[in-house]
Amino acid sequence: MGPTVCGSFAYDAMRPPDTLFPDRVTTVNTSLATAFLSVAVITLLAACSPDKPPPEALRVVRAAEIRYDKSRETNRYTGTVQARHEVDEAFRVGGKMLARKVDVGQPVREGDVLAVLDDTDFRLAEDAARQQSIAAATQARQAESDRQRNESLIGDGAVSTSDDEQTRTGAVRAKAAAEAAARQLELARNRLKYTVLRASRSGVVTAVKAESGQVVAEGQPVVSIANPGEPEIVVDVPEDHVASFKTARYAASLAAAPDETFDVALRELAPQAAAQTRTYRARLKPVTARQLPLGATATLVANRTSGEQAVAMIPASAITQSKGQPALWVVRRTGTEPVGIVELTEVAVHGYRNDEVLVSGLPAGELVVTAGVQKMAPGLRVALPDAARSEASKQVTR
Repeated sequence: MGPTVCGSFAYDAMRPPDTLFPDRVTTVNTSLATAFLSVAVITLLAACSPDKPPPEALRVVRAAEIRYDKSRETNRYTGTVQARHEVDEAFRVGGKMLARKVDVGQPVREGDVLAVLDDTDFRLAEDAARQQSIAAATQARQAESDRQRNESLIGDGAVSTSDDEQTRTGAVRAKAAAEAAARQLELARNRLKYTVLRASRSGVVTAVKAESGQVVAEGQPVVSIANPGEPEIVVDVPEDHVASFKTARYAASLAAAPDETFDVALRELAPQAAAQTRTYRARLKPVTARQLPLGATATLVANRTSGEQAVAMIPASAITQSKGQPALWVVRRTGTEPVGIVELTEVAVHGYRNDEVLVSGLPAGELVVTAGVQKMAPGLRVALPDAARSEASKQVTR
């Protein structure tokens, strides 16, 4: 067969197409290869990808239930155990202390010797007073004899009236001087006796404030004695707590045994605040008599229940604001699952108790968010702690 003519172009009908259009055939083959390769890659990637994206995890919140009760105010105070009766024993005269007979912690009985002063000067004074008393008594007897003699002579006219009056006056003066000298002797004996310091009551020595060889003044404390049979809890109450402190119920515990609490009763509350601390000293005694170690650290808990409107106590971290008013994020449950939607609800605040706040305005049983309130938004779906544990168990099952 001969060549076929098409216009001005002639070709051989029996010739293969790739020999007729070599460039066009090469281009078509390359495009087909690229297309097949793209389809293969897409199919491979589609086979490796999951069926659908995982659902977004819900934010887990910490919540507290609203429970109403009467407002209760609880305050804690740190104090010490002290004796109700404690005496600072002191010498009634001054001088050099020769000896101290007791030490701290030693029990003593009434009348026991605590300390002794040097009594040399006091013995000399007592002896001088005795001699003066003897001389005054002698003069008084002499004056009385003269008065009696003149009284017997005045009837005979041997003694004038003026002489008799002088004799009588001299006798009275001498008698008074003798009595005064006797009192001076008694005072000197007392001062000599005061050089020995004796316990005025039974108890235990809690402090020693002077040592042997020290010169002490009259009335200077030397030894402190306390009666351990009547211990008390002593605390200092701030002035803004005084009103509620008076009507509270009290319980105390010792630092050595914090789990053992016992009831105490208010015995005394100072009517005036301390000048430096501006606090009021309170002394409380155990309701049931018991022995307490003097000087031990004690914790006093004062509970006061108010008869006013019932309030709910929640963590202070749950409080936020809505239009300048206190508010709470309330979790509204959706269905039976522990999942809910948060809503911002205004409440009334009645007071603060350390890290807690007293509120009202929500129905009892409502759940409020207590942590992370700054990350909440109206309508946000959240999970309660029960939902978090359920989701974790499902992941473990998978």
